[in-house]
Amino acid sequence: MAVEEIHAEMVSSVWRVLVAPGAQVAAGDTLVVLESMKMEIPVLVERAGVVQELHVVEGEVLQEGDLIATVAGD
Repeated sequence: MAVEEIHAEMVSSVWRVLVAPGAQVAAGDTLVVLESMKMEIPVLVERAGVVQELHVVEGEVLQEGDLIATVAGD
């Protein structure tokens, strides 16, 4: 079972969390929506799987490289 780690690509704040640990996700699903410079940035999962851990909460400020979530898939 492969585990995908999803990291922040830029300094941003967590605007909306759309999944919870244990949620089944498909490739391309949005896990969270970040906000940076008044732009909404969806964070997508690349492979289908199950959200193992969610490391962010709404309103949190992220730095580039911060871990957002881990997703276990095939």
